Amino acid sequence: MAIKKLPSKTVVMIGGGLTAGLAARQLTSAGVDVLVLERGGDHTNGPAAHLPNQRDELRWDSRQGLVQDWSVETYTLRYSGAETALPIRWMESYLPGEGLGGAANHWNGHTWRWADYDMELRTRNEQRYGKSAIPAAMPLQDWGVTYKELRPYHELFEKLFGLAGKAGNINGKIQAGGNPYEAPRDGEYPQKPLEITQAGVIFTRTAMQMGYKPFPTPAANSSGAYTNPDGQKLGACQYCGHCERFICEAQAKGSPQVLLYPMLKQRKNFEVRLRCHVLGLSYDAKAKKVTGVHYVDLLTGQEYEQPADVVMLGAFTMTNTKLLLLSKIGKAYDPVTNTGVVGKNFCYQANSGVTMFFKNEWLNPFLATGSTQIYMDDFNNDNFDHNGLGFLGGGGIGASMFHGRPIRGRRLPPGTPQWGTAWKKASQDWYAHSMALGIQGSCYPHRENYIDLDPNYADAYGRPLVRMNFDWRDNEVKMSAFVTKKMEEIAKASGADIVGPANSLKPHYNTQSYSSTHITGGTIMGADPKNSVVNQHLQHWDADNLFIVGASVFAHNSGYNPTGPLAALALRVGDDMVSYVKNPRRLA
Repeated sequence: MAIKKLPSKTVVMIGGGLTAGLAARQLTSAGVDVLVLERGGDHTNGPAAHLPNQRDELRWDSRQGLVQDWSVETYTLRYSGAETALPIRWMESYLPGEGLGGAANHWNGHTWRWADYDMELRTRNEQRYGKSAIPAAMPLQDWGVTYKELRPYHELFEKLFGLAGKAGNINGKIQAGGNPYEAPRDGEYPQKPLEITQAGVIFTRTAMQMGYKPFPTPAANSSGAYTNPDGQKLGACQYCGHCERFICEAQAKGSPQVLLYPMLKQRKNFEVRLRCHVLGLSYDAKAKKVTGVHYVDLLTGQEYEQPADVVMLGAFTMTNTKLLLLSKIGKAYDPVTNTGVVGKNFCYQANSGVTMFFKNEWLNPFLATGSTQIYMDDFNNDNFDHNGLGFLGGGGIGASMFHGRPIRGRRLPPGTPQWGTAWKKASQDWYAHSMALGIQGSCYPHRENYIDLDPNYADAYGRPLVRMNFDWRDNEVKMSAFVTKKMEEIAKASGADIVGPANSLKPHYNTQSYSSTHITGGTIMGADPKNSVVNQHLQHWDADNLFIVGASVFAHNSGYNPTGPLAALALRVGDDMVSYVKNPRRLA
């Protein structure tokens, strides 16, 4: 079947998730025409968003009904360059979304501003600990942008998504009850914090007795009815325990499916084409311009060439990187020669946890949201002195109560049989009497952690699969051991009758155990084309009219969810693209 060439568009975006929605908001507001290509469908009027089907844990959780189809496109993995990578047949470790709104439809809702030093992390560590504190195999770098530049976009995003929380730092003044380590903000969150669960009460009491500073996790779960600056509405959260891996049928979770795309569809200069799988970009190497996008309509099988004045990659980390590698835009990273940048600085998150059991506490696990969590940042990132510890980075420690669903919501004491009468009795005895502490840890880049194209395996369209070259390295193993010990001390001080083993991170990385969907790197940003793929304005160094946004531009991964800075960058790149459309040029 011949490829059909379509009339040109001003801006074409690949991926119909959060970043595309935010950038499109800025562009269409300024009168710029935008076309979004999304490989999935629209779940708005489907079973995922309406009762009773929305409560189907087997369909949406266990069987990943809102997640990328692994039979069409998966990834391969190897721990070192000496190994041959093998394909992952079922990914449980992280969950890329599929469908309009992307993974931000089925996310939990944790929404952080990263530390104000995070975007200048190399400078921070060199100034505090000296250049020798950064290992030669850790290509830590500044992002080329500062928190000060992103701050107004954080403010805007939090109002657009109606975040619930308690401020800890208003213009440099520390606020009681909030996070004293957070970057300064203009004022309180748009909404008050979510209700504190009994697990949060126990953790708050214990942490404060130990001299720590707990606070409620900033959440995109709406604590009340809310109308955002665009007139889009959120309902009040019902604490139903169906956030992560689910769409919120009450429209109480800040998501693109509720707050962005309904509004954008009303704008005449916005178009979205669903079930369109992008296969590659057309690139004029001499002119250093992207001329269009090649995609297949999944309903008809017809392939199209969509010309564009400007192209934005706003897909998942793996897809953004894969399209650059397939289209040969930029030089692929090579860890042996330490040259190239595309695929470099691939990071995950170093997480661990511990379960606790209380005979005399009633913990109501089914009354929960995706962000009913009390957190502490005392050992996160660089909030504590690392001198003599042998590692950089850290992790936040939190007491979460996200759900009590019947399939996955069963915490059982160590030694409980996995089936039979004793298992049933333990499930009955401890269901409402258990909670967990968890660590979300930073992950700093390592020279041998990167992504490239697999030479042996292909996807359903014959294109090479993305190959993950990744394992937990010495820095993350040491960091996890340190912070996990702190977490275990809190668990043992809580008065729990049983404290499960707190196992810190150890090689090897396991794709069968969920940690988070916070994959970063591959198309990293910076001020120098020698060590970055895009500049400070997310403009590709080798193609002025190609912009990339998403966690793929992060040069490292913090001990926070990436959504906050990702959203701020998306709003900012929308404004930058407006400027570029009016006057095409190098923006840096």
